[in-house]
Amino acid sequence: MPLPQSLANFDIHNSTVSVWLFKKSIAPEGAPRFTGRRVDTDEELDNALKVALAQARDSIQDVTPYTLLAAAQDGIALRIDALETHADAITAQMADPLAEKKVRSLKVVQNTKFYVVKLTHGDSAVHAVRSTDNSWQSRQARSAISVIFKDEQLGLNEEPAFSISRHVDFFIAGEDIIMLSKPSFEKVLSYKQAHAEDFVALQVEPAFAAIFSDVAPLVTFVGENKIHLRRACVIRQKGHYLDTQFMQRLRDNFQKCGLNLMFGQDGKLVATPETCADIVRALLDHRLSSIFSEQHYDVPDATAVA
Repeated sequence: MPLPQSLANFDIHNSTVSVWLFKKSIAPEGAPRFTGRRVDTDEELDNALKVALAQARDSIQDVTPYTLLAAAQDGIALRIDALETHADAITAQMADPLAEKKVRSLKVVQNTKFYVVKLTHGDSAVHAVRSTDNSWQSRQARSAISVIFKDEQLGLNEEPAFSISRHVDFFIAGEDIIMLSKPSFEKVLSYKQAHAEDFVALQVEPAFAAIFSDVAPLVTFVGENKIHLRRACVIRQKGHYLDTQFMQRLRDNFQKCGLNLMFGQDGKLVATPETCADIVRALLDHRLSSIFSEQHYDVPDATAVA
């Protein structure tokens, strides 16, 4: 699909720039808490940022819907509705640039987790989000000597220095989030936490637990691994375990498909450390067989064509 108009038609070069630095914590209930501070920038930096953001936008050749198993690749970005995320907790703070939110000390700048470049033109705004690198961490400043190259020699740089990337992790434009880095998007907005909560709900779902003699080994296998958590959420979304015909065909054909599975006499899956990977693969319906080569293939995602 094409780039949403909220981003594609935005006039970056004639926009006004403001930069916000954010720190993050997690509330007891699991939701992220963001603390944002506005930092002044000079015209030269503003212009460099607008050029970099325009290049990042222009690099997007196609946009596909965000799914738990989809990947953002060179030229291909992912889209998700902003309302499905905690993005409003970030943009709401930036909507009201009060004087007390202005950065006035180095301490506020250090240990920033991510920064947001807000572009405003007329009544429209686009937010470009990027995670910080090690130059923003106070321990990095204590463990390294900052130097500059000038007049054909290295010299001591006594001014604190920070790096702003030319790349963007994701854009927030109206109701759209366009991500170029899926891992950074999930980290900044704690989207992995949603996966973990969904997996907890799946574990206690009676229909899911009923297909196992004991689901505990599978729970251990998934653990906190972000890839396994995504796949567990997709298992719940697809719901093949709810289909009695699907489960019967799995019992009848798993050996033909080269799946390492075990079923008890009661027909329930027996989860072990050795079988969990193929249990996930089977419930995702990601083991495919070619009628031409008679080979079996594992695929990262599957789209029905008929």
